[in-house]
This record gives sequence, C-alpha cells and structure tokens, in this order.
Amino acid sequence: MPSFNALVNGGQMEIRGFGAFTPNYRPPPTGRNLKTGAVVSVPEKFVSHFTGGKVLRERVDGNKTSAL
Repeated sequence: MPSFNALVNGGQMEIRGFGAFTPNYRPPPTGRNLKTGAVVSVPEKFVSHFTGGKVLRERVDGNKTSAL
C-alpha cells in the first residue's frame, strides 16, 4: 500500500497501474457573506489532484469503444 506521507510532504503518491496523486495549491479566494455583503477571508489550501495512469486509461477507453 502506498504511503500518504509523500503526498503530505508535497511529493507524489503513485499507485502502479492506477494513477498518481499530486498536491495542487489553491490560492485564497475572496469570499463574501451573502447576508451582509462583507468580505470574508477564505484560507489557502492544498488539494490532491489525480492523474490516471496509462493502464487505467487504456482499460477505460477500451471498454467505452467496445460498448458502442
């Protein structure tokens, strides 16, 4: 089983034959309180981004073309 520590520390976590997860930075957006219209600070964050591996893409694409 892959270790999530690599992803937590800013690295990539890969699952062979499936895909890879990488951290993606999201800058702090400007938010508004809908009731008062006041500007609200929304914190910046990192989210995980998934990229499908070659084997997964080939299997999914193969299934789609055979189903049509």
